[in-house]
Amino acid sequence: MPAPFQISIEAAEAYEDQFVPALFAEWAPELVDLADVRPAQSVLDVGCGTGIVARTAADRLDGSGRVVGLDQLEAMVTVAGRLRPDLEWYVGDAHDLPFEDGTFDRVLSQAALMFMDAPQKALAEMARVVTNDGTVAIQVVGRLQESPGLYPFAQAVERHAGRDSVELWATYFRLGDPDQLKALVESAGLEITATRIHVAKVRVPSIDAYVAAEVESTPLGDQISDEVYDRIRADANRDLAPFITEQGVALPIEGHLLAARPAG
Repeated sequence: MPAPFQISIEAAEAYEDQFVPALFAEWAPELVDLADVRPAQSVLDVGCGTGIVARTAADRLDGSGRVVGLDQLEAMVTVAGRLRPDLEWYVGDAHDLPFEDGTFDRVLSQAALMFMDAPQKALAEMARVVTNDGTVAIQVVGRLQESPGLYPFAQAVERHAGRDSVELWATYFRLGDPDQLKALVESAGLEITATRIHVAKVRVPSIDAYVAAEVESTPLGDQISDEVYDRIRADANRDLAPFITEQGVALPIEGHLLAARPAG
């Protein structure tokens, strides 16, 4: 696999401070529940980011077992280690996990598979390192059209910046088709045991803050002019107004969760 891009410590800290409470902290317990994480188990979090799933799993283990987090971004792993130095953290490639066969009782991956160059290979690696009677559990974002809080933003981008710009931004949703996801998991040597849909909320202080995050922290920001940016912002403020609450903005986003075990 090609060498990964890297991000700064400041960017990783911003991810933990903003994106984790805005969204990922809501999905983490859903994934841990589906995987049936219990005390004394060994757990691996693949594509761990700053470690919200690993931390949630560790809380379920209540001081027993083993929790390991792995991510290709060194800054993410550094921040994860600062937050929970009692857990194990590795910089590594999900396509070539640095662990022996059958090492873990549970292998989890949240909102990461859709960004991997070869998701089937990454899933096959997860299947390899889980025990024969263990569980691999993943979460990906559903189809864009099924996320009513985000689809209007995508429509605004397409209106003002073109279809190519939407596709650039929408990598996040590329494994959102449930049939495609199931086929991908099964092709990696896994047998599906449970599925779940959980509609989470992207919680942000304002629509402007949401648009800024989506434009300025993604490649989209380098592709559009200030004028186009202003038009997208104006449309978003109009079309996302129904999602304004007394506490800020809560944008529904669909997540697909799936648990599987090694086939055979």
